[in-house]
Amino acid sequence: MIPSILPTYNRAPLSFVKGEGVWLQTGDGRRFLDLGAGIAVNALGHANPDLVDALTTQANALWHVSNLYQIPAQQKLADALVETTFADSCFFTNSGTEAMELAVKMARKYWHDRGQPERSRILTFEGAFHGRSSAAIAAVGTEKMTKGFGPLLGGFTQLGWGDHDGLRAAMAQPDVGAVLIEPVQGEGGIRPVPDQCLKGLRDICDETGTLLIFDEVQCGMGRTGRLFAHEWAGVTPDIMMVAKGIGGGFPLGAVLATEAAAAPMTAGTHGSTYGGNPLACAVGAKVMEIVSDEGFLEGVRARAGRLRQGLEGLVATHPQAFESVRGAGLMLGLKCKAAAAEVVQAGYAEEVLTVPAADNVVRLLPPLNITEAEIDEALSRLDRAAARIGSDAG
Repeated sequence: MIPSILPTYNRAPLSFVKGEGVWLQTGDGRRFLDLGAGIAVNALGHANPDLVDALTTQANALWHVSNLYQIPAQQKLADALVETTFADSCFFTNSGTEAMELAVKMARKYWHDRGQPERSRILTFEGAFHGRSSAAIAAVGTEKMTKGFGPLLGGFTQLGWGDHDGLRAAMAQPDVGAVLIEPVQGEGGIRPVPDQCLKGLRDICDETGTLLIFDEVQCGMGRTGRLFAHEWAGVTPDIMMVAKGIGGGFPLGAVLATEAAAAPMTAGTHGSTYGGNPLACAVGAKVMEIVSDEGFLEGVRARAGRLRQGLEGLVATHPQAFESVRGAGLMLGLKCKAAAAEVVQAGYAEEVLTVPAADNVVRLLPPLNITEAEIDEALSRLDRAAARIGSDAG
C-alpha cells in the first residue's frame, strides 16, 4: 500500500520537534548541530527571534489578500531589493522553482516583444540544478531528472562545465536568447564559477545582446559573504532568481530584473495567488534588513574563514575520508574519498547534520549567524564523524 505521503523522498530516520539557532532537537531530547540549515534556507537559524516577531506581528494583522490588491509588506521588500541590487523590478514567488518558471517566461517574452521570437533558446550548464518543474528539468536535461517525464519542454541546450569553446560556438547561433547559470553550483557539488569566467560571460552576452540569468536561489542572500554571489565578480545579470534564504524558513522566492528585461511582463502575463503574501514579505523584509547590512556580511566572511580553515585541517587529518574543501563563504563542500552518503551517516551518529551533493561532495550550509563557538563544536563533531570512516566505530 502506498504511504499517505507520496514516497518521492529518501528521508533520514530523524524527526525534529524544536529548533533554536543552529540547533535541532528530536522528540527524545537529542540535540543536532545543523550545518544544512534546511538546504541553505534557515539563513538566520531556527526560530530566530527577529523573524518570529516579524511573522507574528504580521499574522496578528493580516495573512492573505491575494495580488488583486496592494500589499504594503510586498512593496517594502521590493523597494529594499531594488535599492540594494542591480534590479529595477521584482516579482514574488513561493519558491525557487516558481522563480525559474518566470525567468524562462521573461526571457522568451523579451525576445518576442522585440520581434525576434526565434531567440527562444536558453543555454545551461552541466551539473546545474534549477528545480523540478517541467521547465527546470528540461533546462538541466540529465536522464536522472528527465526520465519518464517526456515530452520535455524544448528550447534548452546544455553545455559542459568550463567548456569555453562550446559556449562561444553556441552563443553564435541565431536562436540563442539567454544564458542561465548558478554563480556557485549547489546540488552540482559546490562548484563556484571563477570570477573571470562570469566576467567573460557577461562580456559575450553584451556582445551578442543575449540575456544573462543568474540562479542565486542557493548561493544568494549572504551565503558567500556578499549579499549575492555575483557581486564578487563585479558583474550583474539581466534577470536573477532568488529563494531559500530570502524567507529565512518561510516559503518565499523572487525574480529580480532590469527594466529592459522586465518591461514585456505586463498585466496578465504572469501571476501567483500566494506569491508575495503579507506573511512571507514581512519575514523577507526583516531578513533583508539583517543580511544586507555590511557589518553582518563582514561577520559572515570572518566566520567562513574560521570554518574553512578548520575544514582544511580535517582534510589533512582524515585523508581516508576527505580529499579537499571547495566553495565560498558559508557555502562549503567537502569533496569526499569515502562515499558522501557514508560521511553524512557518520555525522548523524555524532549529531551533526550535513547535506549530500553531486560529485561525491558533502555540503556545509550553516546559518549565517553561527557563532565561533558553534563552528568549533561543529568541527569537533565532524572530526569524530570522520574518524568513524574506515574504522569500527560505526
